[in-house]
Amino acid sequence: MPKVFRECDGANGTNGHSSISHYDIIIIGGGFGGCYSLHKFRELGFACHVFESGSALGGVWHWNGYPGARVDSEIPYYQFSLPKVWKTWNWSQRFPAHEELKRYFEHVDEVLDLSRDISFNSIVNGADFDTEKSQWTVTTNKGDRATCRFLVPATGSSHKRYEPNFPDMKRYSGQLIHSASWPKLGVDFAGKKVAIIGAGATGIQCVQEISKLASSLTNYIRNPNIALPMRQRPLTNLEQTANKAIYNGLFQMARNTAAGLAGDPQIAATYEHTPEQREELWEELYARGAFNYQAANYRDYLVDEKANIMLYDFWLKKTRERVKDLKKQAIVAPTEPPYPFATKRSSLENDYYECIDRDNVSLVNLKDNPIQAFTENSIKTQDGEERDFDIVILATGYDNMTGSLTSMGLRGKDGVDMRERWSDGVRTYLGITASGCPNMFMIFGPQAPTAFTNAPVFIEMQVEFVAETLARLRDESIYFIETRPSAEEQWNDIIQDMSSKTLFRKATSWYMGSNIPGKKREQLNYIGGIKGYMEACRNGLKDWSHFDVLQDEKCRSGISKEQMPVVR
Repeated sequence: MPKVFRECDGANGTNGHSSISHYDIIIIGGGFGGCYSLHKFRELGFACHVFESGSALGGVWHWNGYPGARVDSEIPYYQFSLPKVWKTWNWSQRFPAHEELKRYFEHVDEVLDLSRDISFNSIVNGADFDTEKSQWTVTTNKGDRATCRFLVPATGSSHKRYEPNFPDMKRYSGQLIHSASWPKLGVDFAGKKVAIIGAGATGIQCVQEISKLASSLTNYIRNPNIALPMRQRPLTNLEQTANKAIYNGLFQMARNTAAGLAGDPQIAATYEHTPEQREELWEELYARGAFNYQAANYRDYLVDEKANIMLYDFWLKKTRERVKDLKKQAIVAPTEPPYPFATKRSSLENDYYECIDRDNVSLVNLKDNPIQAFTENSIKTQDGEERDFDIVILATGYDNMTGSLTSMGLRGKDGVDMRERWSDGVRTYLGITASGCPNMFMIFGPQAPTAFTNAPVFIEMQVEFVAETLARLRDESIYFIETRPSAEEQWNDIIQDMSSKTLFRKATSWYMGSNIPGKKREQLNYIGGIKGYMEACRNGLKDWSHFDVLQDEKCRSGISKEQMPVVR
């Protein structure tokens, strides 16, 4: 049985000194990252506990319930690669909807027996590190208080919703809904006048469904979405049963790609092909659907602006064929690219462009005609027009990448909240550790390839690496480990330098933190792909040279940091 870190000298409550629960590892979040972390850490013999703010597992899929909400990574890759999970589960569609994903997490919970180590409806509101004891104290909204040696925030990239503060929005007396907190009883759109503010993935999915139910729908668009065809289709049980013979190979192939989606990468540059060859490739990728037109396109389109425009022009031709209304066409598919292709999150759509072409759908270009104020029954724009609505939906997204980490009272060793610590920019080492927060390992957070990956594949690889690291710390009797600010600066320089050489520098997007007023504009993701990232992680932690490390052969409660031997 592996050696397990435990609180020493009775501090776990066994001698009556305290009733506080103590664990080797506390995990925050019960989505893909939290579930896989709990599973892998328990396999290594660690005593773990998860605090999850929702009433069930699923992370963002527990909360997503708006019309049309579905994943845009395709099956079989959007699931755990654990055979005991997938062997007893079949999907109904290539891109499952939120209802099916909720059922999938129930299945995962049952197969892996996760809930016995999870506190649901528990919102973490404080996390402080005691340097004397080298342990974290975590508190929740329910009054729970627990300690642990290691803290693993697995809160994901899309948890803290962003709600813009439009003038007089509180005056509005109709139904105002943020897409991330959808009413559990649903919403009746029949005969209603509906506004949807936003054209990200959520806005597109809502428009596709609600436009077919509401008497009228107005979509307020600040930036058009360069949306790609989903090519949704049903999956039969026979097809999946047959394909499971090669699932292990497909999952391994996915791990060897930049984004975690199996497929052959395009090794050619744009101008290495003739115009006829380019057109043939683009037609093929576009017909496949999903993210093939983005993930398998020419290798230089994110660094060569002319090549990027060529990709946009092909997309423009395909999209304008589907939008007959010329005024709407000019808003959603302008002749000049609104931003370089793929530098903002492309969404997948089934019939979005046909839906906005409907007679009961109107578009408002917020760049030309911004919202001035809400009234009791309407939204007033700069042109003076007031449009009445029964229901207004804020499809305005999230404080992506950092919002969950900066809103949970994560204070670390010196009482400085992460919101303040990162107020002038995010600093991590490898997107996993952060100075000021010893013994903390982040999953699927900022400065990793997070937003540019198929989540389950990358999460599994990152969790496995963290699990190996924790096992090493245990085996080497490492009591305390904290990344040095110099390592963070080095990693941040790599992140920003890579991004500056690409067309990401020209876009305003949540990739860059630009969707949140006051948030520093900086690249929040590692853009070198999963393989390059994992190599950087293994090189960065091949020894402890980028960390302050304290080693102790015997676990002694209350020992001072100064008394412990330092390992460099």
